[in-house]
Amino acid sequence: MPSAAEQPSYEALRSERDLYRRLLDLGAHRELSALLRDALALIVEITGARLGYLELHDPEDAPEDRSRWSIAHDLSGTEIERVRTAISRGIIAQALASGETVITPAAMVDPRFSAFTSVREAQIEKVLCAPVGIDVPIGVLYLQGSTADGSFSDVDREHAEIFARHLAPLADRLLARSEERNDPTRTFRKTLRLDGVVGHSVALSEVLRNIALVAPLDVDVLLTGETGTGKSEVARAIHTNSARSAGPFVDVNCAALPDELLESELFGAMPGAHSTAARRIPGKVAAAEGGSLLLDEISELPIGCQAKLLQLLHSRQYYPLGSAQPVRADVRILAATNVDLRFAVSERRFREDLLYRLEVLPIRMPSLAQRRDDIPVLARHFATHACERHKFSSIGLAGSAVRAAQAAEWPGNVRQLAHAVEAAVIRAAGENSPTVQTAHLFPDQSNRTSAPEAATFQLATRQFQAELLRGALAESNWNIAEVARRLDITRSHVYNLIHAFCLARDT
Repeated sequence: MPSAAEQPSYEALRSERDLYRRLLDLGAHRELSALLRDALALIVEITGARLGYLELHDPEDAPEDRSRWSIAHDLSGTEIERVRTAISRGIIAQALASGETVITPAAMVDPRFSAFTSVREAQIEKVLCAPVGIDVPIGVLYLQGSTADGSFSDVDREHAEIFARHLAPLADRLLARSEERNDPTRTFRKTLRLDGVVGHSVALSEVLRNIALVAPLDVDVLLTGETGTGKSEVARAIHTNSARSAGPFVDVNCAALPDELLESELFGAMPGAHSTAARRIPGKVAAAEGGSLLLDEISELPIGCQAKLLQLLHSRQYYPLGSAQPVRADVRILAATNVDLRFAVSERRFREDLLYRLEVLPIRMPSLAQRRDDIPVLARHFATHACERHKFSSIGLAGSAVRAAQAAEWPGNVRQLAHAVEAAVIRAAGENSPTVQTAHLFPDQSNRTSAPEAATFQLATRQFQAELLRGALAESNWNIAEVARRLDITRSHVYNLIHAFCLARDT
């Protein structure tokens, strides 16, 4: 038996031994929520704290996303919100910034913290706050009040620090497992180079699965989906992750050139083949030699060009305009369209045999409505990009603006969201606002008066366009070519407007 003089040291060792044993027991947990619950209960019991809060997060999470994995002990909803607010400032912020435990017997009179409004309003006294993590904090432990007299003791500090150190690897393992489940794209991001492909939704993970499947294969790919869904970015990702990545990536918009110039633009022309061919003109197929050629809006390709493209896909040879000699081509064709090509085939606007040739491994891009979970990360990505592009200091997005964006309809999909966020960042910068607010993102809504007839010019224009298009579609029995002719716009633009105004044919 130890002597009376040794008794306090023995008790301290036994207490520490019991803490280690119970921490080891926590390692048996397989679910993060259960780990947090039992871990907080343990440290509250050990230290005799009256209130407790434990939170874990990915260090790369935005502040508004950092309460996903948290638990409280004997805290009301209002008190929990106060503690979460303090994550970004005050006592908890100091603990996270310094990586050291913060302890005070009376925060409201402590000169380090007494100036904080939240401390004064809640009359916070005894506090012990320790970062969870070894090198980079992955969370925070916040204890307030004590069932004993006086402040938290040095032993309480030591126990809290032991707790925080040993909880970190347990939590990190379960956090990674949880993130793996919550982010189905993570596996593909480990093996693919995906610059510009942003998001972690289930719908996007299916796209990434297809990229991983087709990229290493030297097959032609058809990308379909609504306008603005990111087909060009996916085409580039396929090229980047293929054996042709060292070769050129050439992007041709088939709707951007007159029909009479498209053949020359794609396949090149010999001198004198047409009025502007004073010398030999190399085409985009030649420019993409050894790499990949993206034919965007392929539905706009004239029938004559479609025949030559079919020959290229079949034999890997083509004839420049005005040439009688074939040219061999080592090029991968990636095609993209927002048009229903089968419907185009039925209208004899697209060759059926070309469709079959392209549709070997098609990839369908989901609309933004099908991947709403990606809107927050997309919005923040576009905000960062806008700040870099315009050389602004960092401007974040308020949580209310992110939630408003996630609830809004985006008929123009990712492209429309990108433009809206860039405009919002510019508005915020013009007001010297450190964050994008909802009013910056949706100025038309915030500026509307209570009178419903007080529409903006842009809104009135959209309403007129929608009615004009709806009438033309009805009168022509949804003959897209006829509507395009009547309204003097391209067929692809008709389809874009149909999607933008969410028009549907009556059945």
